[in-house]
Amino acid sequence: MSDHSNSLVDLRIKKVNCWYGDKKVLHDVSLNVDQRAVFALIGPSGCGKSTLLRSINRMNDFVSSFKLKGQIHYGGQEIYAPDCDPVELRSKIGMVFQRPNPFPSSIFQNVIWGAKINGLVQGKGAGEDLVEDCLRKAALWDEVKDQLHKSGLSLSGGQQQRLCIARALALKPKVILMDEPCSALDPIATKKIESLIKELKKEYCILVVTHNMQQAQRISDYTAFLYEGEMVEFSETQKLFNSPSQKLTKDYIAGDFG
Repeated sequence: MSDHSNSLVDLRIKKVNCWYGDKKVLHDVSLNVDQRAVFALIGPSGCGKSTLLRSINRMNDFVSSFKLKGQIHYGGQEIYAPDCDPVELRSKIGMVFQRPNPFPSSIFQNVIWGAKINGLVQGKGAGEDLVEDCLRKAALWDEVKDQLHKSGLSLSGGQQQRLCIARALALKPKVILMDEPCSALDPIATKKIESLIKELKKEYCILVVTHNMQQAQRISDYTAFLYEGEMVEFSETQKLFNSPSQKLTKDYIAGDFG
């Protein structure tokens, strides 16, 4: 898989249709993601936001009834082509889930595990440096630096979610997918994750599924509105919320349905 080290991101979603068994959940969705920025996916429950997100790093491969037609290119390669290695793809496109899911091992091992099995940690001391760097980027280092050998499960929910972000960063991805990363967290932990997302966009492209429209406005540069599996509107966040071009978007933002 070619690794584009320049600052631009090259993720192109073209006429994607998805099914779970006979149920069609995405209809001809297209979206180009080409820079370090935060892209929010909003829309009512069941509109296909998470399905779209999970299609971008082939997490839906684990669902036996899932089927996709259309194309998703990343770094110039079609990610559903037979020669695309999904494990390698997931190291380039990291994922953070709705509920924090640390491994039942130490904080240190949580961060380093994926990097180790992918051969990204070589040489004495490299692991320590990587763990510190990722925990700093995830705004967690100062809280855990003296307890790296404690279980990741001993942390609070918000800390666990930041640990999962550090774990994703350790694989040196270009893109980070976040599926409602704050929905299981309290307001204080949510604020920390939101600040972190704004900080991380300087180095990464981030796609966030959120059911919280205020959150989308606070953290994202661009927003896509999905409804019943279709992409209704995509534009700069402020434009989409302040002067949407589609009546459906306007009604959803106004709270007329959802």
